[in-house]
Amino acid sequence: MTAARLPYPPALPGHIIEAAVRMALAEDLGQAGDITSQATIGPDATAVARINAREPGIICGLDCALAAFSMIGDGLVVEPFVLDGDSVEARTAILEVSGNARRVLAAERTALNFMTHMSGIATLTRRFADAVAHTPAHICCTRKTTPGLRALEKYAVRCGGGYNHRFGLDDAILIKDNHIAVAGSVAEAVAAARAFAGHLVAIEVEVDTLAQLSEALDAGAEAILLDNMSNAMLRDAVALAAGRAKLEASGNVTIERVASIAETGVDYISTSRITMAATPLDLGLDIAIKG
Repeated sequence: MTAARLPYPPALPGHIIEAAVRMALAEDLGQAGDITSQATIGPDATAVARINAREPGIICGLDCALAAFSMIGDGLVVEPFVLDGDSVEARTAILEVSGNARRVLAAERTALNFMTHMSGIATLTRRFADAVAHTPAHICCTRKTTPGLRALEKYAVRCGGGYNHRFGLDDAILIKDNHIAVAGSVAEAVAAARAFAGHLVAIEVEVDTLAQLSEALDAGAEAILLDNMSNAMLRDAVALAAGRAKLEASGNVTIERVASIAETGVDYISTSRITMAATPLDLGLDIAIKG
């Protein structure tokens, strides 16, 4: 069994893609542009190139690649052969780009950097999602992301069959151990959060003992993060909650352990590994025809 595709494909706002790609191109091209291509390739030379998969995985970041080839200058024609979220085998052609050879090569690294990184995240996420597909549990990412790339990395998680946790500190309330320490108790922290939050803002509480879990349930927490609990404790937590709140397991979530965590009956499993420990997928650009 494999992770089910979402009913609607994920989408990234265009302004996020444009800003990220524009910054990456500026970083790579500097003030003089691609002096290697300028030195070795005539200004009117043309080429047809393909980005190919060199290993199997889940593709992600096509819109970033398209933006890189578009922003480098007029005249390049790009034809994708797959979609974000597609599973490919080694030697699969991902896209073809044709036109001015200097421009193709000037955008190559930026396009590949986004695609290899995002495809690596999507591929690792799919491994985690497939590992728990026999249970109702969902794999979620965290706020542990590369600074400046959070939206792209969370998009890649969705392309891999995972789910997004909060995007930032401003879209949900997650009361963690340090908040509880300052507030005085779980109950006091939840009460203060409920008085502060609007009716559409979710409130989740992090606990690391069953006593704290019981306090959070009594306080009316809608979701509870079970931090670094053993599988035995997770099963006890599921029995204690008895459906009164959504339960999220987090901490020490490895690909070897994730299935057994899901089998305890928790609703969600969050892990930073899918964004912070993903190996880039090996993709390469190869010149097919030069003119």
